[in-house]
Amino acid sequence: MSGGESVTGTAGAAGQGTRAGATVSTPDRRWGRDAGVVLSAVWSRPALWGAAVGAARRMARRGWWRRAPFLPVPGEAYWQFRLETVYGGDGSVAGLTREDVVAYLRWCQSSRPRGR
Repeated sequence: MSGGESVTGTAGAAGQGTRAGATVSTPDRRWGRDAGVVLSAVWSRPALWGAAVGAARRMARRGWWRRAPFLPVPGEAYWQFRLETVYGGDGSVAGLTREDVVAYLRWCQSSRPRGR
């Protein structure tokens, strides 16, 4: 499969060798689901809103206002890289969890320089 193609389905359906019933998402389709996880993790935790805004600013694509979806979301390749870094492999089988988002944002808060 080339970099521009995308397929969404159930693992094992096409003999992909992953565990049965696991959702397989390619980078082109992944961010929509993960955005929901991020928003649900942050919405009820106002103490993390500042860290979430800062993380969104750091991860946003350059020139995001010039390209659809006209939102400061990470580019697909960068998001795939981050998922591979966190979960290993190609990052397609493991799903982002609310707990992972909260842990990351708390780490961002604790590592942020103080006194600004």
